[in-house]
Amino acid sequence: MNVRRALALPLLAGTLAGLLSGCGIRATEVPTDFGAAPSRARCSLTGPEISTQSSRGVPVRVFLLCGSSLVAVDRAVRVPDGTADTQRRVLVAQGLLDQLAETPTSAEKEAGYTTDVRGGMSVGGPRPKDPKDTLRLSTPPGDLTSYALAQIVCTFSDSAAAEGDGSVILGGPGADPLLRYECTDEVRSRPGTKEPPSSTVTES
Repeated sequence: MNVRRALALPLLAGTLAGLLSGCGIRATEVPTDFGAAPSRARCSLTGPEISTQSSRGVPVRVFLLCGSSLVAVDRAVRVPDGTADTQRRVLVAQGLLDQLAETPTSAEKEAGYTTDVRGGMSVGGPRPKDPKDTLRLSTPPGDLTSYALAQIVCTFSDSAAAEGDGSVILGGPGADPLLRYECTDEVRSRPGTKEPPSSTVTES
């Protein structure tokens, strides 16, 4: 009787193994660990409703840094009613600069947003011989980091501060030549290594 049991056990084990393998289940000697669940996606932020933005001013978008790219977030700037178009461009541009220089909100920080634009920068309109759409920064564009320049150019180009074709004419406080900048897909995706394309603008 004991001999029969001894012979039956290996046969039973082999039968069970065959059944398990036939069902697609593979035996394992160690527990498996597939890691933690994927974390919340970064650079994803729910912006305020348009009605809320409008109550704070004119709805605009500014480009912040997130990872190695530029990502647009919703903001608002105040422009008094009845402001002339020429002055309106400068007020919008100043409001955009101020928004870029602000410390990101707690929610934005948590999502990974940062900014390279420093506070205290101002923007003015054209000088007598400048093209009418010129914007002059208190800091020469050439002195800005590639990230800050990309943020400013892409933010301006997506606003009422830009020309009709989306380009932006920027200058500094000195006599350096004016440059016409463009915001491209490459600049938005690689602001640290791809500066906004520019071309020299002649005086009018």
